[in-house]
Amino acid sequence: MSGKHPTRVGVTQFIGGHTVGRLCDVPYFQALPMQEISLATALRRSGYRTWHVGKWHLGDRQTWPEQHGFDVNIAGCGWGLPVNGFFSPYGMPNLTDGPAGEYLTDRLTDEAIKLIQQNNGRPFFLNLWHYAVHVPIQAPRALVEKYERKARDLGLDRQTMLVEGEYFPCQHKRTQRVTRRVVQSDPVYAAMIENLDTNIGRLLHALETKGIADNTMVVFLSDNGGLATAEEGSPTCNLPLAEGKGWNYKGGTRVAQSVRWPGVMPPGRLCDTLVVSMDFYPTLLEAAGQPAPPEQHCDGVSLMPLLRGRTRGKRRPLIWHYPHYSNQGSSPAIAIRDGDWKLKGTSGNSKK
Repeated sequence: MSGKHPTRVGVTQFIGGHTVGRLCDVPYFQALPMQEISLATALRRSGYRTWHVGKWHLGDRQTWPEQHGFDVNIAGCGWGLPVNGFFSPYGMPNLTDGPAGEYLTDRLTDEAIKLIQQNNGRPFFLNLWHYAVHVPIQAPRALVEKYERKARDLGLDRQTMLVEGEYFPCQHKRTQRVTRRVVQSDPVYAAMIENLDTNIGRLLHALETKGIADNTMVVFLSDNGGLATAEEGSPTCNLPLAEGKGWNYKGGTRVAQSVRWPGVMPPGRLCDTLVVSMDFYPTLLEAAGQPAPPEQHCDGVSLMPLLRGRTRGKRRPLIWHYPHYSNQGSSPAIAIRDGDWKLKGTSGNSKK
């Protein structure tokens, strides 16, 4: 949202998180600071309609999406997860409950599609941040049964799936052990993934039906790697990448990303240049034909040359700074990736 590294913004922890171990916790801002010119604000100044649908988790009501440049905010609040679960009634402050049993990922996609269908031709920025696939791990029963059968057919239900490791280094979990999933076998998580995939397909189909797919850039990515080490059940496995969400190893920082823009980009092309989420601030502004304020996107670079066909961009180091104990077992750490080299420093009590 800011185009800046989280350390520069001052939001280095998930908002609401507080952990203490051998080291005291590091203070951080509990919201996206109001002085930041958000991506939505920059695009709205350029005549775009700006819509947020889904998870926000960037502060309480005074810093909700509508305070950061969004014309519409559906389901974006201070929650980091659906507190009452993925099935209606949701009890969310800015999303009406649906029929009993309605699934949240389906509903949020419905809301996003309505905005697209009702748009009168003005350019728009849709910021669709699904709560899936966050905990609680829940999915429609029929899909879960499909993957339960698949797990049995593959013999996964007879394998060792979870392995207990070291004790957590943080004070509030010091009596619990880090539990790692070593086999990709959770049927509920698989069902959540399929449902999310289906809903992304529904959204793309809505763009096709509206006749605007060729002139619409769609970016798909995650904010962290899969949850592979946690007492919540460790629903996914990132092997052969080490660890997962909450860690500065590859399992936590390397995520899937794809960009679709039929009128501009050829399909099926792979790019091996290292990029990072801060890059999308200047990228989306350039795609919209708008100048990007250099003082705002100072930690990102536009990816437009890569999207237009260049297979490799300029080499630059990437830095991950997490000076906290995570809920997933890691200690305060920083990592630097430069080409094929990576350096990681930690306070200790961390798996190499």
